[in-house]
Amino acid sequence: MNVLVCIKQIPDPNAPGKLDPQTKRLVREGVDLVLDPGDEHAVEAGLQIVEKDAGEVTVISMGPPKAVDAIRRALAMGAHRGILVTDTALENSDAISTARAIAAAVKGQTYDVIICGTESTDGSSGAVPAQLAEFLALPLLSFAKKLEVAQGKAVIDRQTDDGYDVVEAPLPAVVTVTGGINEARYPALRGIMQAKNKEVKQVGLSDIGLDGQAGKAALTQEVVDATPAEARKAGEIVEDKGDGAKRVADFLKELKVI
Repeated sequence: MNVLVCIKQIPDPNAPGKLDPQTKRLVREGVDLVLDPGDEHAVEAGLQIVEKDAGEVTVISMGPPKAVDAIRRALAMGAHRGILVTDTALENSDAISTARAIAAAVKGQTYDVIICGTESTDGSSGAVPAQLAEFLALPLLSFAKKLEVAQGKAVIDRQTDDGYDVVEAPLPAVVTVTGGINEARYPALRGIMQAKNKEVKQVGLSDIGLDGQAGKAALTQEVVDATPAEARKAGEIVEDKGDGAKRVADFLKELKVI
């Protein structure tokens, strides 16, 4: 079983993020960068598949050369090799440009399952996995809180507001996983040491044969404004004068909770 996992390096979500006032984009220089925590669940899902059925896990990312650190983290978890798509011409890529580049990088290679996090923690568009599936002409199974791969198909429990739906697709397929699908393993010292010697292939635009414009020249999205989140308002204290339960019920109805 050959599994490909898409990962992303992001600013540490445990630290307050900053927006560049000129570009309205997240500041990624001079801050701590980590493997997206959501992608750790995707890596874990891939590792569990190959540990059950044998095979290899390849991780792929697109970003500047320092994004190799996120790949090394996935390799320390147990992934077998990495691919970094890096090229200055890809800077400031939006979601669809990222999907095009990754699709070009893996086109012609054989993977049974491609696993992605549901959305990145920094951008939160959730668009890349579906676009990648479209570019590769593969079925997409999204929001998986459980994933089983066997007998030539992938079967997921697709998380919904009301519970879950069981959905399946023939392999190869693209699957997005939620944070509830597993408990991502923490890299052991041995894994960290082994990761230093695992293959990480770096490829640029000329290597992947991407047609058309890329990066900033191909932007289809632009952040035109950013507004600080509204400050949290003080709560209302309800003094029960015999109508407390009714006032609470009316409040919940107003919020459409009941």
